[in-house]
Amino acid sequence: MSAWGAVVPWDGSPPLDWHVAADDRWHSPATEAAVRQRRLSGSPVFETRLRVPGGDAVQRVWSVAGNGGSTIVEVVNDSPLPFACAFTRGDVVTSRPPADVPVVGIDLPAGSVVLPVGHRAGVTVSLPHAGGKLPHAFEPAETVARGWVTVAERASRLVVPDPELIDAVVAARCDLLLAGPPRRDDDPVGFLLAVGELVRLGELDQEDAAALGADVAAAAQRVARCDRWDADAALGAAAVVLHRAGERRAVADVSRIVDRRAAGQPPAAPVDGIRVVAMTERQLARGPVLFPGGIPGAWRGAELEAHGLAVGPATTLSFAVRWHGTHPAVLWQQTGEPLELRAPAVDPAWRTTALSGEALWRAGSS
Repeated sequence: MSAWGAVVPWDGSPPLDWHVAADDRWHSPATEAAVRQRRLSGSPVFETRLRVPGGDAVQRVWSVAGNGGSTIVEVVNDSPLPFACAFTRGDVVTSRPPADVPVVGIDLPAGSVVLPVGHRAGVTVSLPHAGGKLPHAFEPAETVARGWVTVAERASRLVVPDPELIDAVVAARCDLLLAGPPRRDDDPVGFLLAVGELVRLGELDQEDAAALGADVAAAAQRVARCDRWDADAALGAAAVVLHRAGERRAVADVSRIVDRRAAGQPPAAPVDGIRVVAMTERQLARGPVLFPGGIPGAWRGAELEAHGLAVGPATTLSFAVRWHGTHPAVLWQQTGEPLELRAPAVDPAWRTTALSGEALWRAGSS
């Protein structure tokens, strides 16, 4: 998917681009300044807005699995005047006949399809992955986006006062599910983080994890020589995979390496890809230590929740923070092997091995 809404197929076939003939002129998103794009809730459902007189042409792109799979492209006229939308591939499928008028004012590839779009109306076309039919029924963009979010939250669900951060976590997981992990030798840290996420997402069972055991061990050996923050997170992910594989001795070996390491400094610059997940979750918990850098100032007084954090090879943690004036109260539940939870940057005196409970953090709250 390009930054202006052109669909770029993985099979190497020509891109499916779009152009809008508005009341004033043809508008080509690839060359227009007033183009804005976002992913719905971080999912692989893309919305691109193109400014036209009086409003926007709003394009949404997503894929569905029915009838061999299709990429759906919807263009909605969010303006007070009708316009026409051109699609640059003649093999797109639509239930509406194209406009039978000559195209002037723009050079389009041979076979391009032009469809009229009325005021506040929309048009939908399909680029079939196999076969040649527009699906009779398919889930709308919002429903598909919610489905992807549900899948991404199998690993963990976060509630923080930063929607863009939450969307970035969802996007990283969705991209991983679509493209798979990086090659072990190219990016051993990214490989370990990715396969750890696939285990947490439920995509790798014990047999799958065991089959990856040699690759995980080799990557962990390389990563152990690094002192970066993401290497710390990658070793934790390796332990999660090895635990799923039933490799208790290997888990113990990795855990000893982690225990001997000094924690790497948090990233000074924004990160992308699967590292976004590790960076975000480590603000909430680094192993059994909650809020290792303290509660961010922008988060104070806000609702904070984390569900399903991997705080150990065999332990997940869910917790919520509620506020009593300036003091945070924590409610927690551990699943699996209980660990001693601490929050030294918030309340140095607090620690617990209880599987669940609640406490009011006071001393040294920050």
